[in-house]
Amino acid sequence: MRAGSPEEASRHCVRSTGGNLRHSRRRMQPRPIAFPDLAVVIPARNAAATLPATLASLGDAPRTVVVADCGSADGTAVVAAELGARVVPAPEGRGIQLAMGVAACAEPWVLLLHADTVLSPGWQNAVTAFAAAPDAARVAGYFRFRLDDDAKEARRLETAVAWRCRWLGLPYGDQGLLIHRGLLGRVGGVPEEPMMEDVALVRRLGRRRLRPIAAEAVTSAAKFRRDGYLRRSVRNVGLLSLWFLGVPPRVLVRLG
Repeated sequence: MRAGSPEEASRHCVRSTGGNLRHSRRRMQPRPIAFPDLAVVIPARNAAATLPATLASLGDAPRTVVVADCGSADGTAVVAAELGARVVPAPEGRGIQLAMGVAACAEPWVLLLHADTVLSPGWQNAVTAFAAAPDAARVAGYFRFRLDDDAKEARRLETAVAWRCRWLGLPYGDQGLLIHRGLLGRVGGVPEEPMMEDVALVRRLGRRRLRPIAAEAVTSAAKFRRDGYLRRSVRNVGLLSLWFLGVPPRVLVRLG
């Protein structure tokens, strides 16, 4: 076969194309998405019994974990420090505790989390996917609400919470709140209230800036088991109604 024949040219083209395709595939492979630079802020009051499970569920993913303790009498601060969290002393009141915890860290992403809430396995992947969205810094995310109870009442309450989040845009603090520091600043930060700070914050954000995260926040059902599901739920709805009517949170604390 003479040089420059159609057969040789075809063979050269195949070799060349194959090499180019291999290089192209390497170039086209998506880069792995990194976990966001995240701090978890946990307000705590006498939470030594539940805090270890909460911290264990976080794993090594967050760069910083801050526990804002309001002088707990059960050794909460000691437990938190032993488990690697940064302890920030704060006055009592979940809003001011969260605000001080946020001020104590510098990461661009903040996850506000309760001390009796355990994140489900795979939450890191869900948060990574959430933060990778193009508009992630302009919205806040919350987890699906679950209770650590097999009772039918627990399932009914979870359904009610899902409805409240979807139609009213009112996730509560026991679902966690993932938010970029820039957005948190634009809405005025965490309201420094002793109660209903979570409702006040999501109301500032508005329904359009709230988005579910594809993972669960499993919260202790101890208060519901102690008080009864119906009684506790009616109490919560009553306090929320009073808050919407303008009753100051400091008064609601006494009523609650």
